[in-house]
Amino acid sequence: MKQKLSTLLREIEVLEIIGDTDKNIVSLNSDSRKVEKEGMFVAVKGVTTDGHKYIPVVASTHVGAIVCQQLPSAFEKGVTYIRVADTAKALGHLASAWYGHPSSKLKLVGVTGTNGKTTTATLLYEMARMEGYKAGLLSTVCNYVDGRAIPTTHTTPDPLTLNELLAEMVQAGCDYAFMEVSSHAAEQQRIAGVRFSGGVFSNLTRDHLDYHGTVENYMNAKKKFFDALPADAFALVNADDKAGAYMLQNTKAHKYTYSLRTQADFHCKILETRLDGTLLSLNGKEVEVQFTGRFNAYNLTAVYGASILAGFAPDEVLVNMSRLIPVAGRFQTMHSPKGFTAIVDYAHTPDALVNVLDTIRDIVGADGDIITVVGCGGDRDHGKRPMMAKESARRSDRLILTSDNPRTERPEAIIDDMKAGLDEADMSRTLCITDRAEAIRTACALAKAGSVVLVAGKGHETYQEIDHVRHHFDDREILAAIFKA
Repeated sequence: MKQKLSTLLREIEVLEIIGDTDKNIVSLNSDSRKVEKEGMFVAVKGVTTDGHKYIPVVASTHVGAIVCQQLPSAFEKGVTYIRVADTAKALGHLASAWYGHPSSKLKLVGVTGTNGKTTTATLLYEMARMEGYKAGLLSTVCNYVDGRAIPTTHTTPDPLTLNELLAEMVQAGCDYAFMEVSSHAAEQQRIAGVRFSGGVFSNLTRDHLDYHGTVENYMNAKKKFFDALPADAFALVNADDKAGAYMLQNTKAHKYTYSLRTQADFHCKILETRLDGTLLSLNGKEVEVQFTGRFNAYNLTAVYGASILAGFAPDEVLVNMSRLIPVAGRFQTMHSPKGFTAIVDYAHTPDALVNVLDTIRDIVGADGDIITVVGCGGDRDHGKRPMMAKESARRSDRLILTSDNPRTERPEAIIDDMKAGLDEADMSRTLCITDRAEAIRTACALAKAGSVVLVAGKGHETYQEIDHVRHHFDDREILAAIFKA
């Protein structure tokens, strides 16, 4: 693939050019190790490294052009230097142009929020396929180009990977695409140059403060997504979350709301709930769904509203709602031969744990027996650790604190941080078992007929990350082996 440099530069705001723009560019990269002769290198200031420090090395490889925020002190002959205000933003627009502006050829809907992104985006993808359309999905669990699965490494890919995947969706004949939009992606300009037909906001609670610093910064990162939506797009937000109205403040998109508590464009009422399903009323029409919990009622209401706003017939959407099935690792139920139920859920924030445990308690009642296994990830927000332990203890009959993905931290130190949120009464009902598999086995040994064992934090993940190495580990496999034994 070749593109004229002068043509590519029309996509970005250029402050200064040194060198010839009448040349062909054969590749586009932000990774200095992948730069090719006659290619373009975009020097991005990342979280861990700054691409600008690699400019001298890149320039010596006969690269065609370098996009940067600060020009180097010396210039290599034959290399064109382009100075811009924001290279991360420029990379997004260049990536979109490089792959032929694929997002403009799809009905692309983005989903953001602390909890519910994966479920909402995945169910919208499934809804589109049920409606007879080819569709793509970009999510935490897996990416899909129509029905072809592509492993994922980030909730929202980098701009080059993102636009390459969108281009594959266009090539495959997809009409729709649905993607999770993380706060990191919005803040780091990974979605710059991407054209969305709609945006959905689920909720906002404490998360990723290790990166954003404050809840306000975290909220503003998500708001950037809605601020950038075009005038012909839709913006659908949760009216029951106080951040919902904030997301709509500056958007040019058509504004819509969904709610379980107040008047909204799309309203839901929970009529009956069980561990394996719920009877809902959506805009006054009853539907039985294979999901449980108030939090899932919110997700499904968002799916219902976004499906209609995306152009699907309301009556067909309602029928297909009953056919949708839960996403892997999201309130995924498994039944033991001993008569107890195990639930695997990705809940890894205090609010998510509250949602899941309150749902379980509502179903099993005050006399029900709930055993929770939970840990916290290493090298992440330390402040939420005692909060997660406290919320779990308040809502469980027995609590087992264990490892999640310790990364470079000692699991025992993480558990100590969690224990700081527990009082003496909480500790009397709490065990600390560092080995996660052993923690799950212990929970199952404590369970009796009618008990519910919640294994929280990892959900769909099939690994445990320790000292930069990912070891195979799947909560569901551990439970299945226990049940079989």
